[in-house]
Amino acid sequence: MDVLISGASVAGPVLAYWLARAGFTPTVVERTPQLRLGAGGHAVDLFAPAMTVAERMGIVPTLREAALGQSTLRLERPGRPAIDADFTGLSDAFADGSHVEVMRGDLASTLHDVTRDDVEYVFGDSIRELAEDERGVDVVFDSGRTRRFDLVIGADGLHSAVRRLTFGPEEEFHHYLGGYLAVFTVPNQHGTPGPTRLYSTVDRVVATYPVPRTDQARAVLLFRRAAQLSYDRRDVAEQKRLLRAEFAGEGWEVPRLLGALDDADDFYLDSISQIRMDTWSRGRVTLVGDAGYSPGPAVGGGTTLAMAAAYVLGRALAEHRGDHAAAFAAYEDRVRDYVLRCRRVAPRTLRSGIPRSRAQVAFSAAAMRALPRLPSALRHRILADRASGTLSSFTLPD
Repeated sequence: MDVLISGASVAGPVLAYWLARAGFTPTVVERTPQLRLGAGGHAVDLFAPAMTVAERMGIVPTLREAALGQSTLRLERPGRPAIDADFTGLSDAFADGSHVEVMRGDLASTLHDVTRDDVEYVFGDSIRELAEDERGVDVVFDSGRTRRFDLVIGADGLHSAVRRLTFGPEEEFHHYLGGYLAVFTVPNQHGTPGPTRLYSTVDRVVATYPVPRTDQARAVLLFRRAAQLSYDRRDVAEQKRLLRAEFAGEGWEVPRLLGALDDADDFYLDSISQIRMDTWSRGRVTLVGDAGYSPGPAVGGGTTLAMAAAYVLGRALAEHRGDHAAAFAAYEDRVRDYVLRCRRVAPRTLRSGIPRSRAQVAFSAAAMRALPRLPSALRHRILADRASGTLSSFTLPD
């Protein structure tokens, strides 16, 4: 069976890998001209389900070599002493090695390397039209090319074109959680290795961390807003102006970071939102990862969820020998509870991660100072009971 997968970031290549092994013929189409290879993008956490998939793909050694290895968090407060917290306990809490933090670009590079010999990749194109009949799906691409496939899978992220073409406008499924995330590259003025440096105030959090093997750092800016911003997602200059306006007058190193915006060619801004759908499948089309159930950028463990769900979908299609109706139903049944658990993580993370008052700013600082000093068993329990515990709670089928 010929299967078209839209999206070459995480879920798409994972699914393509397992489909190729099962005898399918996967094609991955990606709208960007090429992947941002190497240590591009932002840092992502791979918890137990993702690491199990990675182990079965034989890529764990590569991911461990690329791991950030960050364990120290430094809270910097103007006019007050910095607080350094060693969070080695987070790794200790997963003593079986089931947690790794890598740059998204390193993950994408690794997934591309392990699939490129068996999977057709088409870069610089995207799906414009889908027309399904009883025997397949006719696809028209933005380039004007047309091809026919047995199945189409949308792995194309929060703003999925496949979802829009199959299920309707994004507004019907998009649920805003009350905040925004911006990530971009800045010069590393503090050396490597170094701690993740954190600044927080009411409704604002700013963090920087060094990028291994480069002279760069990543700046991460999060902020609350009761109502969504109105802007053109294709107009990066407009988005940078909005970010400057949101953080105007802020202290610490924020002016320097905003000054680096003009030179940042990897700028990313998006709302912290979820995609909520009753079903992710219709006819010969289904969705995987953020396209079908984004739990929320930076707060919901979307990368781990995407890898686990892509594996389950590939396994279902193989088990049901291409009977897409049965396979899609089995896939949805298997991952639905995990999707719902990840969805509940995001609002909690957003509430605790971005202070809503001066009292919460002070409490967060006190908690950060106290946590590393707790007895090891208690610290591990606290860490495992938080978001990391939920994200690690899905057991993949053999």
